[in-house]
Amino acid sequence: MEKLIITAALTGAEVTRENQPALPLTPDEIAAEAKACCEAGASILHVHARDEEGNPTQDREVYREIKEKIEASCDAIFQPSTGGAVWHSPEERLQPVELNPEMASLTSGTCNFGSEVFMNTESMMEQFAAMMLERNVKPEIEIFERGFIVNAMKLVKKGLLKEPIHFDFVLGVPGACPATPEDLLAMKNAIPEGSTWTVAGIGRHELPMSVMAILLGGHVRVGFEDNVFYRKGELATSNAQLVERIARISREMGREVATPDEARMILGLKK
Repeated sequence: MEKLIITAALTGAEVTRENQPALPLTPDEIAAEAKACCEAGASILHVHARDEEGNPTQDREVYREIKEKIEASCDAIFQPSTGGAVWHSPEERLQPVELNPEMASLTSGTCNFGSEVFMNTESMMEQFAAMMLERNVKPEIEIFERGFIVNAMKLVKKGLLKEPIHFDFVLGVPGACPATPEDLLAMKNAIPEGSTWTVAGIGRHELPMSVMAILLGGHVRVGFEDNVFYRKGELATSNAQLVERIARISREMGREVATPDEARMILGLKK
């Protein structure tokens, strides 16, 4: 079984300091947390930026600062979000791609997201995929529902998405696909052969979905974007604490953890 790629989703767009006092918000804080996560075993850093007031922003220059600070501190793969917050326009959401990162997220469908709607029309998906293709940015296809996989394959047929694809199954979001073993298996079995995949279990689902992914040969995403607790009633002290737990569990199960360069090889970012 190939080595485990761990993604650290450091901040997200919805979590606040009221939810998690250790949440990193400034570029310096995000970069410091990124370095700690890399040292704990993460090879991909999934990043949402915040403005000076701590609000979600897709501003290109804020992402540029974060990217440069992360690259100065560690060699992990910088993966900005193009999801942003539900109120950001497509043009705002695409700004981080202008920095030509190695990877970026691309959500291939629309779904309920708590009390909001996360909108991704067909034309938006094509716009995002075309820009990433042009700039040689590998998309991580964010899957919140089974139909999102079908949408991704439409992008392949249109020449906007190259195989092999890397999918991220985001399970347990209120209003979208639940996080059960049956749901994860259905997602895994629905993607094309040769694809790679990771799973992000939301809230209390983070740990069981992670362990299942380790067993099934997939990869894992953890971090404050998805879950602020270490265990029930106990807040995690850092993103790195969540990364370290998954790295330890995987090694104890006999599956080694990928370094950033090994993750690049697995994902086809490095030949």
